Order: sequence, then C-alpha cells, then structure tokens
Amino acid sequence: MKTDDRLSAGKCFASVFAAFCCLGVSAAFTGLSARTAAAADAVEVKLGDPSLTAGVPGTGPITLPQIETWLDDPANFVELKPILPLGLSQGAAQITGLDENPLNRAKIELGRQLYFDTRLSKDSTVSCASCHDPSMGYTAHTTTGIGIDGQAGGRNSPVAYNRILSGKQFWDGRVDSLEAQAVGPIANPIEMGFTHEGVVKRLASIPVYAKQFEKVFGGVTIDAVGQAIAAFERVIVTAPSPYDYNEQWRPFQDLEPEDLEDDPELAQLYAEAKAGVEAHPMSESAKRGREIFFTEKGNCTACHVGANLADEKYHNIGVGMDKEKPDVGRFAVTKDEKDYGAFKTPTVRNVALTAPYMHDGSVATLEEVVEWYDKGGHPSKHLSEKIRPLKLTEQEQTDLVEFMKACTGPTPTVETSRLPADS
Repeated sequence: MKTDDRLSAGKCFASVFAAFCCLGVSAAFTGLSARTAAAADAVEVKLGDPSLTAGVPGTGPITLPQIETWLDDPANFVELKPILPLGLSQGAAQITGLDENPLNRAKIELGRQLYFDTRLSKDSTVSCASCHDPSMGYTAHTTTGIGIDGQAGGRNSPVAYNRILSGKQFWDGRVDSLEAQAVGPIANPIEMGFTHEGVVKRLASIPVYAKQFEKVFGGVTIDAVGQAIAAFERVIVTAPSPYDYNEQWRPFQDLEPEDLEDDPELAQLYAEAKAGVEAHPMSESAKRGREIFFTEKGNCTACHVGANLADEKYHNIGVGMDKEKPDVGRFAVTKDEKDYGAFKTPTVRNVALTAPYMHDGSVATLEEVVEWYDKGGHPSKHLSEKIRPLKLTEQEQTDLVEFMKACTGPTPTVETSRLPADS
C-alpha cells in the first residue's frame, strides 16, 4: 500500500472515529432539532458508566431516609444525553424512545429497583431479571421463560441489553416501545400473573417506592412503571468487544510510523487503536470467521447488520415450521402472509452468553446454529428468500463460531439486591 493511500485511509477513519467514538455521537443527532432543543441542558454520559446502575448509596434494603436524601440531590434529575460505546456508537441515529421518555439518574435508579423486584409478580416470586438475568447474558438459560408456579412460556427469553437501539419489542414485534414491553409480562398469567391495577396498588403501599414515583412521575401509574423500567434497560449496553477493537484497528494496520509524523491527531488515534487491539485481540480463527460473516459466503449480513448486528426486521428461517401447529410469529400481529413464521432478528453481540437459541430455544449451541444455517434451514413455503445452503467446510463453520464469540463485550456492573424496604 502506498504511503499516500495509507494516510488517506487513516485520515478517513480518523474523521469517522472522531464523529462517532471520540467526540461522541453529536454528529448523529444532526437534524434532530426537537431533541436538541429539549435537551439543551442535558449532561452527556457514556453508557456503561457503572454509576448509572450502582444503586442508592448504602447497604441493605433502601430506607425512606436514604431515598429522600437521594431524591433531594438535583443532579439525579438532570436530563442525560447518552453516548454509546465504541462499536455501538455507529448506531447513534437509531436511539429510540428518549423524546418521549428522557433519561435521568432518578428514573434509571427507580427502574433498576423495579427490574429486580419480585414484588411486581402476583406471588412475589418472579422479577424481570428472572427471565433476563445479568448473570446469564440478560436472558435465561432455559428453553423458554419460566413464570409463576413454574409455568413455561411459549418462547425463549430475548436479551434485555442494547434495547436503546430497538423500537418494536418481543420476538413478534407486537408492541411499539420498550415501555409497553416492560409492563406486558406483569399482567401475563404465565409470566408474572398479576394485574396492572394490583401492581400499582402494591407499589403505592411501599413507602420508598411511593416517594420515588411521586418525585419522578407525580404518582404511581402503570405507565410510570413502564417508563422507569425502560429507562433502566436503555442504559444496559454491551461494551466494546474484540471485534470492535479489531474494526477500530483495521484502517490503521498498514500504516508505518513515518506516515504519522506530520499528523498528531492521526498519530493519537493510531496509538489508541493499536492499544485497544493489543489488549483485546481476535484470534486468527475469528478473523477468518469475520470474512465469512461479512461476505456472501456466510450470508450473515442479510439479517445481522448495523451497529447492533441486527436489522430489526422479521424473518422465517424455518425453525419450528415442521411442527403440526407451528408458532406463526409476526403473522399473528400483521396478518400478512409474508410474516408467517417470521421472528425478529436477534443481535449477535454477546450471543455466546445467551444459549439456548432461536425463538423457541430449540438450538443448544452456536455450533448447532451455524449447522442450521449451513443446511439452509428447514424447507417451508414461507422460508425467507435470504436463507440458502452455505456449504461451509468444518473449519469455516468453526471460524464463524469463533467470530461470534469475539463479539462478546462486558455489560455494566449492576446492583441487583439493594431494593426498597417493605415499610
């Protein structure tokens, strides 16, 4: 590669990296004048900041004096402008829900408490985290979700991270917002088995919750419950993975030290990218898998595209279509024949942590997932035209799995046990 070409490539990346990674996502908000005006005094915060999810200071159950001290701090009510981490930052324009439900620390903290509190279920045994557990990749390692009285749901538990980039929710996209998704399971007889009226009454009877809802929302309502939980979920994002650090480094990998001598800004970006990829390397197998993933050979980007490696669309890949009464998926919502048996594309980010796979939890490992796609799914008249046999070698299948594993990044440290006292 010629020196001028190397410099051009590096400088091109520098401008993009500065827009999305160094200087935040301000460029991605260009044109969104309404949000900019509304959030003129908002404070930028990098998602993944552990202070967002650390809980109210102290130990043991949260007491009324502790929550009053927390709520008296004006800083907890300042609107937050979220900055996405490396990798996800390229999807800043996809951020959803903040116009209707802006973030602040008081709202996020209330949502954190609600997310982990089993008192949102009728018999106080099931919380949001029961099926979307941080220790299990914000899902559950069961074929389907398990609700009150040990009842099994009909579908695998979707992940609860990177939801800030997602509009419609559930495998079939039956609700339009994260807020609506958050309260749906409360009234589902298989999941939390309660009623919206019942949970509102229960929360209002708990002084610490009543005080927070009054200060944050003006009172306890089911809509406020949904807004608080959604606010918490929107700050749960995946940190940069080895894949992201590798992508950051790729434009620089052919540069020589002398190419950087007259460009201090480029030299700094080069040093940062080099340090990142050295600290978080991808294996050679994963690098080969990347080439398969992003080319026609693997055909993965037919659905797994964008910053979150998911197109937010619905596809029939043949899973469960051989059953006598298959799950019709998106068709139940749209009644459109093309949506028969179609389900929302899940993210590849942190997929190594979220087994089992597919909407019905019928595939146990990533190796089996690749085998499914390699054979072209299960024949069906509704099978997506994007699904075809891949004819990968055994080594290529292994490489593809290693690439998906390299898309694993940490999620924020979250306080899971510190919840409001009963009285």
